[in-house]
Amino acid sequence: MAGSSALLCNINKQIAIFYPTITYQRHSWCVIRRICMSVSRCQSQAQTKRKSAPQDLVSVVGLEIHAQIHSNTKLFSGSQVGFQAPPNSLVSFFDASLPGTLPVLNRRCVEAAVMTGLALNCTINRKSLFDRKHYFYADLPAGYQITQQRLPIAVDGTLTYSHLGGRNRNTVVTKSVMIKQIQLEQDSGKSLHDDYRSQTLIDLNRAGVGLMELVMEPDMSCGEEAAAAVREMQLILQALGTCQGNMAEGQLRVDANVSVHRPGDPWGIRTEVKNINSARNLARAIDYEIQRQMFVLESGGTVQNETRSFDGKTGHTIPMRDKEGLQDYRFMPEPNLPPLMVYEACSTAPPGVAPSQVVVLEEVRERLPELPSVRRQRLVETYGILPEHSFTLVNEDGLMDYFETVVRETKAGPRKVIGWVMNELQGLLHQQNLSLSQSPISPQALAQILNLQENGQISSSIAKQVFQELWKTPGKTAQQIVKEQDLGMVNDSTEIHRICQKVVDSHPDQVQAIRSGNKKVLNKLMGLVQKETKGRADPVLVRAVLEQKTS
Repeated sequence: MAGSSALLCNINKQIAIFYPTITYQRHSWCVIRRICMSVSRCQSQAQTKRKSAPQDLVSVVGLEIHAQIHSNTKLFSGSQVGFQAPPNSLVSFFDASLPGTLPVLNRRCVEAAVMTGLALNCTINRKSLFDRKHYFYADLPAGYQITQQRLPIAVDGTLTYSHLGGRNRNTVVTKSVMIKQIQLEQDSGKSLHDDYRSQTLIDLNRAGVGLMELVMEPDMSCGEEAAAAVREMQLILQALGTCQGNMAEGQLRVDANVSVHRPGDPWGIRTEVKNINSARNLARAIDYEIQRQMFVLESGGTVQNETRSFDGKTGHTIPMRDKEGLQDYRFMPEPNLPPLMVYEACSTAPPGVAPSQVVVLEEVRERLPELPSVRRQRLVETYGILPEHSFTLVNEDGLMDYFETVVRETKAGPRKVIGWVMNELQGLLHQQNLSLSQSPISPQALAQILNLQENGQISSSIAKQVFQELWKTPGKTAQQIVKEQDLGMVNDSTEIHRICQKVVDSHPDQVQAIRSGNKKVLNKLMGLVQKETKGRADPVLVRAVLEQKTS
């Protein structure tokens, strides 16, 4: 037993840490892919696994994403929605399930689900139904959750996502995953466990908050793919405004369904890893669970159909309970809610119904914003930047707007701007663990630096020096720093001739090498001149003078 535990710990240490992921649907499994993961990084990781791992096993991963709808009030009551409000301060009689209370559907939540479905190329059901899903938790006072099991609001969509692959992680790999359905449902409350007093307290602030459950088909095979799909979904939801997508605050939670089997055999028994709250942990949890199941099967054991949780500190998944089946939930139609109707146009809505009570597809389509995939394509076509750069600009919150602002306000070309944004700006942000919103250098300030360089007032090396100074003293302007520290370009022809002559006279061997045909040595003399001028000499003028003096 001790040997098995040690081996499992060793397996866990070898599991790679990737980008974001999400969960998968409960009953339909489809696409099969090898554990070598079709991505070079996954392949190289898989080859380093313990030798006992069966290389012919394949893994199947599916996701279920629970996205909290961005709405002021809850799905079926007028209670406000707020994070970190005092416990039980945002609870209506209906949320507490007092007798005689009835649900009233929130139109905003319906519109959010419809808009999300349209963005994911789903078919929007003109008629959908609500059901009761029974289970007994202390934080679910009614003893059931109102959801959409039989006929959800949207079905049969597609999520196209991309991630960086290849040996150098600079190749954009694009894949897609099918969306089985999007359903509206209530969130539960929250159980607060007090180990000191050996008691559990219940906070119902979250009870009844509107959720969209996005059920993905099992079209993925590793943690990296799942994390990339979740991150893309997060970006889409944020662009739509239907979910703020803050995983740290529980606005986006993922359940991952994982199974392994040999090609040609029936699909293996799956486990569900619940409530993963970051893309990084999603990838870690999935990849660990794949290796754990492989070890169990190779050891002659049987994978249990169970629900597990993920411990981010140890990197292990931990058993929670046996997996519930359909019979455990005892689904039944919700008797207090009529069918939910969605109309193609205002003209198709029933007469006499107030427009504020009708959801119209035509109107929702008109409000669809530019989606992340369209943004990336537009960036590449408009500015001529590399696809991997567009990937970074769109994925980093606010970075695309920063880049486009700099481009608009500077004479420098987009490719030069992207170099500054990706290298200088992001380099310092990552080094100091800051977000873009915390950057001391605004896009206008960076544009000023680039304009000084483009106008020939400062050199490229001085521009980077000014950038560093602005980072330390954001209250100043680039022009002030250049003037105070005398960093302006030296364009005086007489002075440049004097310094070049001095360098030529003091390095006769290099001059002779140049005259003998080794023109590369000229770069060394140029460096010496720039050292004398502290990088402020016009490089074009310096090269011309040195070529004249060494010819």
